[in-house]
Amino acid sequence: MKNWKKIKQDLIIFLKDEVEKTGLKKVTVGLSGGLDSAVVAILCKEAFGLNLNCVLMPSQFSSQSSIEHAIEVCEKFDIRYEIVSIEPLISAFIKNMDNDKLRIGNFSARMRMSILYDISSREKSLVVGTSNKSEILLGYGTIFGDTACAINPIGEIYKSDEFEFAEFLDVPKSILSKAPSADLWEGQSDEEELGHSYKEMDDLLKLMIDENKSEEELISLGFEEEFINKIDFRVKTNAFKGKLPTIAKIKWS
Repeated sequence: MKNWKKIKQDLIIFLKDEVEKTGLKKVTVGLSGGLDSAVVAILCKEAFGLNLNCVLMPSQFSSQSSIEHAIEVCEKFDIRYEIVSIEPLISAFIKNMDNDKLRIGNFSARMRMSILYDISSREKSLVVGTSNKSEILLGYGTIFGDTACAINPIGEIYKSDEFEFAEFLDVPKSILSKAPSADLWEGQSDEEELGHSYKEMDDLLKLMIDENKSEEELISLGFEEEFINKIDFRVKTNAFKGKLPTIAKIKWS
């Protein structure tokens, strides 16, 4: 079992140090009612106390349970929060998206991030990210949407490990027990979209990325070649999402 007590302490120090470097004192977190944002909100509450503001941003596609779970976290840990519906923003543009769930989901994520950054400007605060390592490696996030942030305390924690950390942090059981979902539409499931459980993908990613195992080694460890190639392709094709835009080099002479 990992030393979650020390990891928690290290992440709180990280949060305090990084915010202090900016000269700011407050942080803003988008709270979805899911595991990732609950973990980040709890860490930020301990690090910043009353200087944390959480924002719930439901749309017409959000499940009622997600809103309830987000409020449950805020009430349990005495976190200040506000609710800003993005329904009017989506309604104003949805006719242009051909009923494409992916486009609507990406648009929703970018509207939420726009609101978060506007509120952070109002609050003179820093936006704290909520993407875990599995999502980052697999590219399972919206560039300039839910992946946008100033700092991220959980970007080195795999999703399958995060459940254990969340339990240590006393995240409500209503969140711990539900299937991971970006809540982009009613009934949406991360693992159904990705085609595998986080446990299956994380077991492979830890060996492929962290231990740099070759395809031959991975096959010898029991992973199917098709699965290896599928995950490897996702990692490589989505790597750009985790980088700053590439700027062309110009030879001036």
